[in-house]
Amino acid sequence: MIALVTVAFFSMYRMNPNPPQVREITLLEFYQAMEQGKLVEPVTRVVDRDEGETFLTGEKELDKLDEKGNPVKEHYRVALVPGENEATMGDLLNNSIKVVVKERKSAFSPFLTQLLFFAGITALLYFFIYRRMGGEGMFSFGKSKAKVLTGKEDKNKVTFADVAGVDEAREEVQEIVEFLKDPSSFKRLGGRIPKGVLLVGPPGTGKTLLAKAIAGEAQVPFFAMSGSDFEEMFVGVGASRMRDVFSEAKKRAPCIIFIDEIDSIGQKRTGAGALGGSRYNEQTLNTMLVEMDGFDANEGVIVIAATNRPDTLDAALLRPGRFDRQVVVELPTLKGREEILKLHGARIKFANDADLTRVARGTPGFSGADLANLLNEAALLAVRKKLDGVDMATLDEARDKVIWGRERKSAGYSQKDRETTAWHEAGHALLQVLLPDADPLHKVTIIPRGRSLGATMALPERDVLNRTRKQFLAEIRLCCGGRIAEEIFTGDISTGAAQDIAQATRIAREMICRYGMSKRFGFQAFMEPSQFSAQDLPPAFSEETSREIDAEVKRTIDEAYADARRMIEKNRDKLEALAKALIERETMDGRDVEAMVRA
Repeated sequence: MIALVTVAFFSMYRMNPNPPQVREITLLEFYQAMEQGKLVEPVTRVVDRDEGETFLTGEKELDKLDEKGNPVKEHYRVALVPGENEATMGDLLNNSIKVVVKERKSAFSPFLTQLLFFAGITALLYFFIYRRMGGEGMFSFGKSKAKVLTGKEDKNKVTFADVAGVDEAREEVQEIVEFLKDPSSFKRLGGRIPKGVLLVGPPGTGKTLLAKAIAGEAQVPFFAMSGSDFEEMFVGVGASRMRDVFSEAKKRAPCIIFIDEIDSIGQKRTGAGALGGSRYNEQTLNTMLVEMDGFDANEGVIVIAATNRPDTLDAALLRPGRFDRQVVVELPTLKGREEILKLHGARIKFANDADLTRVARGTPGFSGADLANLLNEAALLAVRKKLDGVDMATLDEARDKVIWGRERKSAGYSQKDRETTAWHEAGHALLQVLLPDADPLHKVTIIPRGRSLGATMALPERDVLNRTRKQFLAEIRLCCGGRIAEEIFTGDISTGAAQDIAQATRIAREMICRYGMSKRFGFQAFMEPSQFSAQDLPPAFSEETSREIDAEVKRTIDEAYADARRMIEKNRDKLEALAKALIERETMDGRDVEAMVRA
């Protein structure tokens, strides 16, 4: 593009070189131009420049003839200096001597103007086209953006030793590593390795890390890209990039193609009537389906994809011959969390009282990314406190910060707000101790943390794999405790229970519509309007059923609210003592609260 613009520019300049203007003027105009500082020079009559002075040399005809009959000419040389030689000038002016002059116009000025113009055009072309191509040039527009890790030469390769907490998933992909190392051993017995492996699991569980470990163990080329790399403003670019990455992979087989967040291009196709970007994504998806299991053989090319939304993927993508195998990468168990903490904690200096096993027990539901973030927060807190190592108190503080947010001790609020918050959190803490199906109380505080003015923190004793109806009802009662305590002891209610109300309503609705835990509806589920698409018409239930569901939700919450109120009124003295202790101490450990309530 730059070469074409340059050729066009010089062609235009050659056709129009902008020569200096030549014209005939009188001596008076010449004199005036010289007074104004304009640069002019005679052509037919010569201007001599001598030591900074300008002389006009010329000739004029006299009114007489020579011997041969020719006019007699008189030559002259006049110094032209503004304000001087006025008599001589007057004589010259009276004779109306004309001077042919050439105006000195620099050719550089129009050249520079045109150059700047074409430079601006080139810059605009660069910004709107070259930058849209990813900075790789016009002919690489449809090329893939995959990052290639080259097996043995990769110094930062990841192996299974760098992956912890996903033992089952690691065992399931082990045979892929063995196939990539020695494909002939599988072909000898007629076995066929899966063409595609889909890693499914919540965010942060290590799906991408596991895919890198497979390539690192097998020591084969690893093409890493994201589903968004196939999306572009121009039609057909995604399909072109998909074909290109498979073409490059075939040349370097055996190898692995890893596509992260595949749901961005592999969503369910909506039919021929779809318009807009979904049609373009379908082109990319169709190309991928053909490349994985079409007429061309892709021997030695294994596609690994990751997603946390497998329900949105197209059915053709999940059938045998494409993504033959789905590997579930779940949240780590207690043992897995301990292994992850030890793996990430290898580079951190701990104090003598630091116990990673205790931290693992207190972090159910944490992913590998959450645990890595916890250790990093603990290290930063230790540096801020100028400690020699990360101790247990710092680890507990980092965990609370990750779960509930950082303490905002500087937030100024009135004494009345502190008292209202103390009664509210005391109501939650009291029920947390009294309800047998509730999780153990960990800590209660009236110091603002995150967006809340206070917090009641509970931690389960073990990993929660299944929930019962009694546990759900206990959670609804816990949500009601704060509002009830406020109403009893302050005679008013505040906005502090907004989140509690929303959580209680959500739990009750899920019990009825999703888990079939309602006596009114029994063993059946109802799909909420926000959970079905246009293809699921007609709606899953009628308007009459919807009204009955709303009534059942209200009944469930009202019964839980009444039960919670009876328990608080029965232990009114303990609640009052707990609230006063919170006002005085601001933060109380769960064991201290339980000792006060059980006393």
